[in-house]
Amino acid sequence: MDQLITFSGKEGHAVLIDCRSLETESIPLNSPDHVFLVTNSNVKHELASSEYAIRKQACDQVSSLLGKSSLRDLSMRELESSANVLTPELYRVARHVVTEIERTTDAKEALKRKELDVFGTLMTQSHVSLRDDYKVSCPEIDELVEAALECEGVLGSRITGGGFGGCTVTLVSKDKVDELKALIVKKYRGKPSFYVFQPAEGGKILKL
Repeated sequence: MDQLITFSGKEGHAVLIDCRSLETESIPLNSPDHVFLVTNSNVKHELASSEYAIRKQACDQVSSLLGKSSLRDLSMRELESSANVLTPELYRVARHVVTEIERTTDAKEALKRKELDVFGTLMTQSHVSLRDDYKVSCPEIDELVEAALECEGVLGSRITGGGFGGCTVTLVSKDKVDELKALIVKKYRGKPSFYVFQPAEGGKILKL
C-alpha cells in the first residue's frame, strides 16, 4: 500500500485502495483549517512481523471455516450468526476486519459529504478496534492516542503502520497543533517526534 499511495496520491485528496482489485479512488480531503499530525512514538516492539503472520493465518482460518474465499465476502450478520463455531480470538480478529471494511466505506462517504468530524470519529473507532480486537497496538501508542483525544480541536486519532510501535496519525485543527504537541510531550512517557502534513501530490516520473 505504501508504494501504491506514493505514486497515486493526489493533492487535496485521500486515496481509497481496493486491495483485491488494486483499483484506487481519489476522495476530496482538502480542509485548509485542518492538518494531520503524525507522532512517532520512537519505539518498536519486535513483534510486528511474527504477529502479522499470526493475524493473516487467523483470517484465512475464519474464511475457511465459514466457506468464504476472503473475509471481504463476510458480513457482520454472518459473522455473528457463526460465532459459535469460532474461538473468541478468531471471532475478534474477524470482527476487526469486517468492521474495518465498513468503517473505510463510511469514511469515504463522510469525506464526500465534507463531514470531517465523522471521519475523525471513524479514525478513533478504528484505533479502538485495532487495539482491542486485532491487538496490534501497544501501551506507548495507546498513550499517544489518548493524549491526542484530550486536546481541543482533535477530531480523531489512530495507530498507523504495521503496529506494535511506530506512529499515530491525528486529524486536528491547524491552530491547535502547537497545543497538541505540548500536551503529548507532557503526557507521553517517551520522546516523540512530530510531522505535520496535508494530502499532497504523489511521486511522478519526470522525463529529462
